[in-house]
Amino acid sequence: RIEEVEVQGTISGRFKKISIFMNVFNVHVNRAPYDGKIEKIYYHKGKFLSANLDKASAENERNEVMIRTKDGRVIWAVQIAGLIARRIVCWTSEGTDISKGERFGLIRFGSRVEVFLPSDSRIVVNLNAKVRAGQTPLGYLS
Repeated sequence: RIEEVEVQGTISGRFKKISIFMNVFNVHVNRAPYDGKIEKIYYHKGKFLSANLDKASAENERNEVMIRTKDGRVIWAVQIAGLIARRIVCWTSEGTDISKGERFGLIRFGSRVEVFLPSDSRIVVNLNAKVRAGQTPLGYLS
């Protein structure tokens, strides 16, 4: 799912949100969408609803990773646990530099990752496309 959203909370502002659902047969390693520095990591306890449901974004256990690019833009990568995936692993920490495509965590089986790009970003991935971690471009910052 690809949508433009206005969000309030830990993540606040106007973004283009790309939701990537991973079923039990997919690779569940999460990679950084852009180069930058891990500025904040927020963990939220929550439910374990099926990760393909819209309400899983707000209600499920999740880990919100804020990346600040070298030019000051903010990107969020959100790890969301699912019905079967009940364990989020995050290998990075606040203050760490990260490179595009670098592994920063994983979610154990049947989960979702959401990438929040600044609203003026150009999305290049197609809706319902199968993406490959570290290989498929999702979008470009303007």
